Amino acid sequence: MKLIIAVIKPFKLEEVREALTSVGVQGLTVSEVKGYGRQSGHTEIYRGAEYVVNFVPKIKLEMAVADSDVASVVETLAETAKTGKIGDGKVFVLDVEQTLRIRTGETGEEAL
Repeated sequence: MKLIIAVIKPFKLEEVREALTSVGVQGLTVSEVKGYGRQSGHTEIYRGAEYVVNFVPKIKLEMAVADSDVASVVETLAETAKTGKIGDGKVFVLDVEQTLRIRTGETGEEAL
């Protein structure tokens, strides 16, 4: 099993969720986060005053998937979240040692 973490632009969330559902992702955790990468924030003008935004708002998605589904999920994330502009985000894939569904006691991939 793998844990896939994706950081994407907020306006892409619904489109990405629909695409992930269509490839079989059954569960998803969504968090509103702030951060910066190579873009290092940007300058905005609000009511005539210029100010620097150091941390850019993003959406973090987390999902546990079977090893056999990793390639299709990562490909779907890459295609759907892409705008072609700086700050599109990142996808991380991590190993999961154990999973337990608390309600039923199921473990491993059955718990997904």
